[in-house]
Amino acid sequence: MTSPIAAVSVLLLMAAALGAPPSTQPWHSEPFTWVGSGPLMAARQDEGDWHSLKDPSIVFADGKWHLFCTVRGTQRSHAIVYLSFADWPQAADAHQYVLPCHKGFFCAPQIFYFEPQKLWYLICQASDPSWSPSYQPAFATTTTIADPKSWSSLKPMFGRQPTATKAWLDFWVICDEKNAHLFFTSLDGKMWRSQTSLVDFPLRWREPVLALQGDFFEASHTYRIRGRSEYLTVIEAQNGHGWRYYTAYLADRLEGPWHPLAAGKDDAFASMLNVQQPAGKWTDVISHIELIRAGNDQTMEIGPDNLQVLYQGVLDKDRAGKAYGQIPWRLGLLKAK
Repeated sequence: MTSPIAAVSVLLLMAAALGAPPSTQPWHSEPFTWVGSGPLMAARQDEGDWHSLKDPSIVFADGKWHLFCTVRGTQRSHAIVYLSFADWPQAADAHQYVLPCHKGFFCAPQIFYFEPQKLWYLICQASDPSWSPSYQPAFATTTTIADPKSWSSLKPMFGRQPTATKAWLDFWVICDEKNAHLFFTSLDGKMWRSQTSLVDFPLRWREPVLALQGDFFEASHTYRIRGRSEYLTVIEAQNGHGWRYYTAYLADRLEGPWHPLAAGKDDAFASMLNVQQPAGKWTDVISHIELIRAGNDQTMEIGPDNLQVLYQGVLDKDRAGKAYGQIPWRLGLLKAK
């Protein structure tokens, strides 16, 4: 007969062999607070008359950061640029390569490594007169993320206009063990989700379904929390503590349901109420954030501790009187306290 102590020892050994189970303790029950850097980078004139650097998506691979952003200018309204650097102090001097994979409108990038195909994917919103519809989510691929000229030509992902909504933007892909999930927002307090199998990715998307509705606007980004059976979605909202700020929701499955974590104006994920700027005030808004990930693959994992956020910011006085496309966005970094 096995003794109770021996039985416990066997269970502990089995648990060690299988890996620690997901934590059942509440994640981040305290309010979020952040310390911000100064502005780390701005649009450069290397390859155009750009005045805005925004919509960052970033991964770490092969010893350096790989950053993809939207740039906006007067001669060309939107394009995506690539930067690489070993550490943040080098970011301001990094060359901003305009990706040649699309000659028309493309912006709001997402970058990740899709392990099943051994390919890097760039997901974005784009338009081309040969597509139907002409504007939709699109993708390009490469095996060499460090070479901006290696990306394939941009191709449409969806091939039809969703019936449930006419507006769709800020596309974001995250995968579980079987499926890829495509999230987007529609500028009316709604977040939508479509899915396809990992085998069929990046095509054959199902009709989108309503995933979440609340007091938010655009730019939803969804991550898996490493070591937990939970997913975090952060979504941009308007007119709280700051013209733009970020809310957060949690779910046990990508299919939802999503529950508020920090989703109010006074208890936001990141806003002017809970962000300190010890290097000097350079922004009055927290907009279009990307959490620094714990990996770079399609699972979009973040570490549960020591959160960092890359975001676009601007002072109210610098955007006053300007159309949205003329705002001189810059990028900065937040670190959780």
